Amino acid sequence: MTISHGVPDADADPFRERSAPAFSVRKQLLGGDFRFDSASAALLQVVDTAYAGLPAHRLPGAAPEFRIELRLLPRQASPQRAGPPPVRMQSGAGLICGVMDASNYVVLAPAQQQALVVASEDMLDQPYHLRYELVEFAVFTLATRGLGLVPLHGACVGRQGRGVLLLGASGSGKSTLALHGLLHGLDFLAEDAVFVQPETLLATGVANYLHVRADALHHVDNRVVQDWLERSPRIRRRSGVEKFEADLRQGRGHLAATPLELIGAVFVSAEAADDADALLSPIRAGDIATRLRVDQSYAATQPGWDRFEQQLVRRGVHELRRGRHARDAVAALQALLVGSR
Repeated sequence: MTISHGVPDADADPFRERSAPAFSVRKQLLGGDFRFDSASAALLQVVDTAYAGLPAHRLPGAAPEFRIELRLLPRQASPQRAGPPPVRMQSGAGLICGVMDASNYVVLAPAQQQALVVASEDMLDQPYHLRYELVEFAVFTLATRGLGLVPLHGACVGRQGRGVLLLGASGSGKSTLALHGLLHGLDFLAEDAVFVQPETLLATGVANYLHVRADALHHVDNRVVQDWLERSPRIRRRSGVEKFEADLRQGRGHLAATPLELIGAVFVSAEAADDADALLSPIRAGDIATRLRVDQSYAATQPGWDRFEQQLVRRGVHELRRGRHARDAVAALQALLVGSR
């Protein structure tokens, strides 16, 4: 298939308003119906790689349609050899923008439930940054605003429709704990970003990839699982931390088929427990709100935060310290999920 980058008459259509996308794909994500339009088969392949094979989560109420147009520009004359520049954020006049450079940016109109993602051909060589910093930025922001969800930096696992939110500072072990939860029978909802409906405390997420550091493999006893992780592509975060990017859709565990109702939250700590048989300790109700707001500074500014916080305080928040093995922490989570019935 030949993709045209130009406009037949640039003077007649200087803003490319009549360059109609040739292809469309639809994905049910985060409780919303997303339609992706593009004249570039390569960009739609990026979308399909990111979101194909995921459970189609639905939330109570109508599922709105969100539209994201993706536009491919020619390769830049002087590409950034060390990787794309970081995204700079800006907003105004009802628009939200994330800009890498003049050829790579996203513009969102939340009130219209639409977004435009523009990327140069260079970004096809940077699929991690293209997915997470442009495409997923559009998906997450539109879903958050259009569905009234609270966006949390954290992970979530559960069982039988019930979930526990995993919070904590970067490096505390959230992703490693989520991995071991997956390997020991818990339903996997999300590893890095969780979206919660504040009235119901139903949590949803995108369970496409798991990002773990190489040292997480030391606690994986199964050689087949170790091989799966070691064969996964390596990505480098903006922080410089290198991680494996393991595709969760390869059947290594069970992905949550529906949104999970939160029974509470756990702050994952990197500190070892004083008693290896008592890893969980409840956080005083009077301290929970402060801990949550410090840990989730962006989410705490969103419209549904107060309701979310009130509900979570009532259901309880714990601190989870490290035990002898990661499976001990998973057992503590399983006991918490069972005991909250």
